[in-house]
Amino acid sequence: MDSLFIVMPAYNEEDNIEKVVKQWYPILDGKGEKSRLVIADSGSTDATHAILEKLQKEYSKLEILSETKKQHGPKVIALYDYAIKQGGEYIFQTDSDGQTDPAEFNDFWESREQYDGIFGYRNVREDGKTRAFVEKVVCFLLRIYFGVTIPDANAPFRLMKAEILKKYLYKLPEDYNIPNILITTYFVYYHEKTLFKTISFKSRQGGENSINILNIIKIGWKAVKDFRVLKKDMKC
Repeated sequence: MDSLFIVMPAYNEEDNIEKVVKQWYPILDGKGEKSRLVIADSGSTDATHAILEKLQKEYSKLEILSETKKQHGPKVIALYDYAIKQGGEYIFQTDSDGQTDPAEFNDFWESREQYDGIFGYRNVREDGKTRAFVEKVVCFLLRIYFGVTIPDANAPFRLMKAEILKKYLYKLPEDYNIPNILITTYFVYYHEKTLFKTISFKSRQGGENSINILNIIKIGWKAVKDFRVLKKDMKC
């Protein structure tokens, strides 16, 4: 049986985290013995961490990473790094805010042997027109800078072969803010076997988003500079 690591960053998700763990944990059933649900929670100022520690007593394959940076991007990188080093064969990343649907995972899993990476495509989003517009701008910039056509670069619903992810993860700084965007770009740019599948994407189920529009704009401006630097290191 193939081993699966489901990885999620978390920050101040006390309103969502228990429900999310209970929804996603059954996905590990029937997977390899090494399979784990790993959540990175550091910096939370609410009860997120306490809830996770309580849940660990019930769910033996739930693991918590608490020694990561506070920001979303570095947490995602730390999670990928951990899953690779623990010998996971497949790595699936989603978020802990309840916006994605575990019922849609099996369709990805059944196609895992045919593709190196299967990425969610949010053609309809319930989290606001502004965020959908930002995603379109990101995809436009990726086409300009890297010559790749990607329908959704940053969807937090992605299943990747660990051996392929490993080729690209360590090209990024450990504190990089938007790793999923560049990882998607690497997969497409270097012609890995990649598929984009339509997924649903709900509005946040509780709590507040830790990244507001002002932060997105700031990250975006920095991303443009980073794209120039990273492009110099990319060769077909």
